Amino acid sequence: MFKKILIANRGEIAIRIMRACKELGIKTVAVYSDADKNSMHAQLADEAIHIGDSSPKQSYLNADVLIQAALASQADAIHPGYGFLSENASFAGTVDSAHLTFIGPSADSIRAMGDKAESKIRMKKAGVPTVPGFEGLESESDFKKAAEEIGYPVLVKAAAGGGGKGMRVVNQPEELHEAIESARGEASNAFGDDRLLVEKYVADAHHIEFQVFGDQHGHLVHLFERECSTQRRYQKIIEETPSPLLTPELRKQMGEAAVAAAKAVGYYNAGTIEFIFDPSLSTPALSGDEGFYFLEMNTRLQVEHPITELTTGIDLVQWQIRVAAGERFPYSQEQLTQRGHAIECRVYAEDPANGFFPSTGKLLQYIEPRGPGIRVDLGFRADDEVSHFYDPLLAKLIVFGESRETAIQKMQAALREFVAHGVTTNIDFMQDVLSHEDFTSGKVSTKWVENKFNWKPSTPTFESLIAASLADLTIVNRPSSIVNEHDPFSPWKNPNGFRN
Repeated sequence: MFKKILIANRGEIAIRIMRACKELGIKTVAVYSDADKNSMHAQLADEAIHIGDSSPKQSYLNADVLIQAALASQADAIHPGYGFLSENASFAGTVDSAHLTFIGPSADSIRAMGDKAESKIRMKKAGVPTVPGFEGLESESDFKKAAEEIGYPVLVKAAAGGGGKGMRVVNQPEELHEAIESARGEASNAFGDDRLLVEKYVADAHHIEFQVFGDQHGHLVHLFERECSTQRRYQKIIEETPSPLLTPELRKQMGEAAVAAAKAVGYYNAGTIEFIFDPSLSTPALSGDEGFYFLEMNTRLQVEHPITELTTGIDLVQWQIRVAAGERFPYSQEQLTQRGHAIECRVYAEDPANGFFPSTGKLLQYIEPRGPGIRVDLGFRADDEVSHFYDPLLAKLIVFGESRETAIQKMQAALREFVAHGVTTNIDFMQDVLSHEDFTSGKVSTKWVENKFNWKPSTPTFESLIAASLADLTIVNRPSSIVNEHDPFSPWKNPNGFRN
């Protein structure tokens, strides 16, 4: 087992990995930029190394500096978390070349599946259903021909990366030029790769992903699905498992397709096979269509991994580390089961009434909900500064219930108790989503928020009314449900205490 791991990330995911390392008796090394010099993740690690200025390109995306930090601290391995360099095959290869262990899949698997264009080609060969589309396009005329053959609307999207960046829906030919230019620019800035592909846009689609996990001894399984259709700008906001839409037969069929997809590239460690699901094809066998299509593979840990942990009892981050150290994953597909229902809400510093524009500033007050079946993966505390340099995710609120109805009710209660003042948040927005009949009936598609919800706050936000007065007050922050005054890594484990 490793003695020391450098975590090449920040915020809540860095802290989450530190928790797993602490339970395994492994020392941790944090890295931080200028903007993060007082950050929670830097303070909680056993060691912390400054890696550059606030720009991601000069810090968290600087592979050379990260490798130097790992070697200088005598770390054995690097965990990339998600985002930044987690799906960068070159970085994974460089880590290996430096005689360090990359806690994730092989560089070859990342290269094959982290590239949307190449992965789609591989999936076609493996017999996995894919969305009709074209890869390897270069000129605008190539895009025009492809779009005409597919039929509008089409989706132009980046061939590399994820998180909804570099994606544009094109409804008619005159929109194509602007979509290509803007998607290329965004993809280049986010991933350093401006290649694009085009595929059919499935209206009212659901986004359902399957967690896969494999070891380095050829054993690979799935840990069931996550419903991720509640999105804004192609970025997930609320995730749940099990999906309210899948029948046992469809779950089995999609799970087998997910495992086949991962096996096609010799995958190991944690990964996610993402599918577009068309609920209108409720009887795929009769329609001649499977009803689901391979979208992409995320060759890393997902933001929403906690809901899988709560319903399966498997600590995915610990097992990432253990299989990277050469251990065998001990569970067969038949041994893996789900119990109950789990929901995750991403608490963002953003303004839903203003196009989800990020909100920055100091957190004047921060109070987390507590109770049985409630988990908070956090990255901020009171008095922390929310910077414009990085993703505005403050925390992930996760709940478990014996049924979907119970889980929804528990999440609504937990959101009412969640306090984050000083910045505008999406807490009220998520409350209203959870209360909407479309959500409770499982009818929320990936474009529902943009096309059908039309949310407006019923009253001025509390933050806007009291931020000025709070700035002069001394706020006492209630101890967190998972970070307390005695031990920043106090027990946070599955509150239900089961594995199968």
